[in-house]
Amino acid sequence: MNKLISTNPARNYEKIGEVNISSLTEINEKVEKANEAKQLWKELGIKNRIKKLTPLYQIVEKRKKEIALLITKEIGKPIKEAIEDINWDLTYFKWYLENSEKYLGEEVTHKEGNSIHKVVYEPIGSVASIVPWNFPFGNFLWGVIPNLIAGNTLVFKHSEECPLTGKLLEKLMNELDLPEGVFSEVYGDGKIGEQLVNQNIDLIWFTGSSGVGKKLYEIAGSKFIKAILELGGSNPAVIFEDTDINTIKDKLYYKRFLNCGQVCDAVKRLIVHESILDETIKILKNLVEQKKVGDPESESTQIGSLVAKRQLELLESQVKDAIQKGAKIACGGKRPDELKGAYYLPTILTNVTQNMRVWNEEVFGPVLSVISFKTEEEAINLANDSRYGLGAEVYSKDEKRALRVASKVEAGTININKGNHWLPCNPFGGYKDSGIGREHGKWGLRELCQIKNIAIG
Repeated sequence: MNKLISTNPARNYEKIGEVNISSLTEINEKVEKANEAKQLWKELGIKNRIKKLTPLYQIVEKRKKEIALLITKEIGKPIKEAIEDINWDLTYFKWYLENSEKYLGEEVTHKEGNSIHKVVYEPIGSVASIVPWNFPFGNFLWGVIPNLIAGNTLVFKHSEECPLTGKLLEKLMNELDLPEGVFSEVYGDGKIGEQLVNQNIDLIWFTGSSGVGKKLYEIAGSKFIKAILELGGSNPAVIFEDTDINTIKDKLYYKRFLNCGQVCDAVKRLIVHESILDETIKILKNLVEQKKVGDPESESTQIGSLVAKRQLELLESQVKDAIQKGAKIACGGKRPDELKGAYYLPTILTNVTQNMRVWNEEVFGPVLSVISFKTEEEAINLANDSRYGLGAEVYSKDEKRALRVASKVEAGTININKGNHWLPCNPFGGYKDSGIGREHGKWGLRELCQIKNIAIG
């Protein structure tokens, strides 16, 4: 049987463990069981589904250090950050458990005499849920729990970069009292994911790259089923001349360098008014150079490794292209000499132009590209000069100007000044190549449902 090997990118790619790659026969069987379980899971009702899923919250709470350490070993995320991620993800889990019944309960839309019209939210059916590696628990949570609460059955595939974490999460799910077929998991790379979505499923739920998302959308179209796709991003942050950089420097650092820059919703293009360009670069450079890059299993490490050698080499090729076209390195720009593995120093690039790969591609690593602007119109044009439209940031003391710019920026979520859209009650998703559909909040829950109108006369 073919094996999927898990390695530690922060310790020179040493082998951690392995899992069996799922066969086509196994995939077929799991999808068939998911379809067989659809009616039973639907008829159980949302209240009982929530009751069956609630114990997972307590299980994860008790075992979060174990989960976090495995995540750190498999993807290079600093251990403190991995634990913080799980704590934050659990707030989303709690929100789903406490609010889903309210938002998926039936609604009366019209009442007159003996006539009552109502809307009911019914599950779509069997789901192929495929997620990436950068937030192994959070991506699992978002791709699995809302679907199950909504009444869908689910065959789940985690990334080939964190198969051991996927195996542990499957083990935790198997501790729940779920009917057979409601949840199962398959293992492998993109080929296994493609085999999964080509089965007899009713919905594709995917988080990952825009290229893969488009292929999955074609498959969904040929099957005439729904696809919910949260894809790549190249978020701009527009900083106007009235901004005090010292008050936002920590937020800018977090928005770019969290998880070693491997975040779809990260700020990847810094668009700064020319009058404060030099000051902004100096302040951010000083902040970034204070951060400790090192072994992610150490409590003192603030930036760990990238997920894999291929990710490191892609990042290096993007930076090399920028340098060849005239970009300058304010800090970083290379691998640290003393560390072996997929490490790259946090980097700030200046003199960035719009013909560079770091501007036009999604940069999934600790590299921040900086460009200047003169006018508000120019800033908006630069912000929208991307095939992506996941999120954006606008900084100005002039709230009217900030809101005006936000209204013209093509993105699904926009933070103004200290605003932070990351709450479970808010929808998340993007414009353009950043995806189709929304996650979270009542909007994300209802994306997972058939909306049925019943008119009683």
